[in-house]
Amino acid sequence: KFNPKIMFRDPVMFTVEIGTIVMLFVTIYSLSNTSQGSFLYNLTIFIILFLTVLFANFAEALAEARGKAQADTLRKTREETPARLIARSGEIVAQGEQTIASSQLRKGDIFICEANDTIPTDGEIIEGLATIDESAITGESAPVIREAGGDKSSVTGGTKVLSDKIIVRVTTEPGESFLDKMIALVEGASRQKTPNEIA
Repeated sequence: KFNPKIMFRDPVMFTVEIGTIVMLFVTIYSLSNTSQGSFLYNLTIFIILFLTVLFANFAEALAEARGKAQADTLRKTREETPARLIARSGEIVAQGEQTIASSQLRKGDIFICEANDTIPTDGEIIEGLATIDESAITGESAPVIREAGGDKSSVTGGTKVLSDKIIVRVTTEPGESFLDKMIALVEGASRQKTPNEIA
């Protein structure tokens, strides 16, 4: 955040940063020569300017780091969730069931989920009924019932099956799921400056 190329976008703080660097040299120079004022006075001015630059960037850097951490957690959830594939684009898998990474699922693939499984990607239930914990996505603590047919048949990647067994058809291509959109939103989010910071 102290990089002058980044600071240049905010002219006021860029000017303060330049002033801080100038005051550092003036403070060092005032150790041997008192023509630029006393060392203690120059040091005080330098510390005030440095703290101004530091705290102006601290909150923004913290928000950015938090956003990256959240995006990494979501990305980890997406990449490490196993999928129990039973049909690839309508064709039954030879072994009856094959465990693959959720990132390898394509639109039209069919997978199975049982109790305590995490749903690997967005899809539509084609067979079965299950209680699903969607708190990771919606924030709603109460589990919801999803079943084949009707308007309650869609499931979201990253949610957890609490009971029963469902067979799901993938409805999105890789990179287009709800989880992918959330990752893009979190990565693109930037903290807005407060009126005091703008002033």
